Amino acid sequence: MTRSIEREIRVQASPEVVYEVISSPEHLREWWPEEVDLDPVPGASGRITFRRPEGDKVEPVTVVEADPPRRFSFRWGYTGDTATPENSLLVTFDVIPADGGTLLRFAETGYDAASKPDEMLADHTTGWDYFLPRIPPYAGKLAQRP
Repeated sequence: MTRSIEREIRVQASPEVVYEVISSPEHLREWWPEEVDLDPVPGASGRITFRRPEGDKVEPVTVVEADPPRRFSFRWGYTGDTATPENSLLVTFDVIPADGGTLLRFAETGYDAASKPDEMLADHTTGWDYFLPRIPPYAGKLAQRP
């Protein structure tokens, strides 16, 4: 059995707006981590920071694919300088026009190839179940801007 996290979210905003929300540091900060230091282009590496009472959690991130407004993907969950399929998780956002808005398909894979523990899968499932629903209202607000 393959261990992964997959979700579909409907967003009342154009694919272009949704793509910006899932790839641009200024927008990522509004729904996911508190700090983002990342250039959203293929091959770029950076980091995201989650502020926690017990101390900041800093995660390295490497952009794999940036195809506006269709797909954005990155690797994270690795130690060391380089993300590989064997040591990291792959997050993919597919942005699909649907019913005057967008269907956002999310997947986080690599738990098996990277030998990630069940606890990490459970923790990330809880995290994504909290963060992903924050996308539609935020993107919807952006779509209303003149």
